[in-house]
Amino acid sequence: MMDQHPGLELAHSFLIAAEELSFRRTAERLGIDQSALSRRIAKLEHQLGFQLFERTTRQVVLTPAGRSFYEAGAPLLAGYDRAVATARRVAQGKTGLLRVAYMAFAAIELMPRVVKRFRAANPAVELALRYLPTQEQKLALSEGDIDLGFMIGPFEHSDFDSRQLASDRLHVFMPRGHPLAARRSVAPRDLAGEDLLLGDMAEWEAYRSHLGEKFARAGVPVAPRQEASSTMALLGLVAAGFGITVYPRQLTGLIGTAIVSRPIADPAFHIETVLVRRRIDRAASVRRFIDCALDTVRPASAETKKRDAH
Repeated sequence: MMDQHPGLELAHSFLIAAEELSFRRTAERLGIDQSALSRRIAKLEHQLGFQLFERTTRQVVLTPAGRSFYEAGAPLLAGYDRAVATARRVAQGKTGLLRVAYMAFAAIELMPRVVKRFRAANPAVELALRYLPTQEQKLALSEGDIDLGFMIGPFEHSDFDSRQLASDRLHVFMPRGHPLAARRSVAPRDLAGEDLLLGDMAEWEAYRSHLGEKFARAGVPVAPRQEASSTMALLGLVAAGFGITVYPRQLTGLIGTAIVSRPIADPAFHIETVLVRRRIDRAASVRRFIDCALDTVRPASAETKKRDAH
């Protein structure tokens, strides 16, 4: 017996022949002629060192060794076929694991809408959702710890592909009885001297940087009275009368009766949400998720622009 193991093509040909017990039908299933099949079986028998079939002019039967080899080999080949089919679905983006990170703003409205659409179209793909601030997402993407990230934009880098999904107007959130609540909109200068509540630098570094730049251009100094690490904590402080906060428009859907919001009347006071992947990552599931995200925001983009214009 030779040390070389038979290849899958030879083993597959044998298993089909063992099922059919007809070289003619086996050749038809394999799409080859009978002489080519006979050569494959002969080569396999030579490599194994024992006979697999007894052939006469009238019938084909398995030898005892051939029967044993078939009974052991059939499950192995079925497992191989399942492995190939599973890997093919992963390659097509129809199954597998997709790791998606999101920052606070995306968690309220955008990310859930995209995830709902993606799950409906790709039920076999497992989604692992993870909250990460924007700066941490960039590191996690570069190290391959996540596949996609909803983060604050813009983000331009040669190693990453970035798609803008939203540009949301910033609003001032304040207690219902606050003097600014009587206005339809608020100018940046109106916030000078107000008790400002902002997310802390550990969790909100990217947003604080963007917000600081916008206030600096408007000539308004930013000195938060109080910092907090979560959106709900900021809203709680606003409701308790500690001060006001600045947040994207979508938070208006979560505020209670004790809080009101007014848009900031300055076109610079918008915040972008982008979806980012590594350029080298061309997995089909990543492309499918990006397509779902773009399809999700397209119908709403015109309505958002119309609403922000008022």
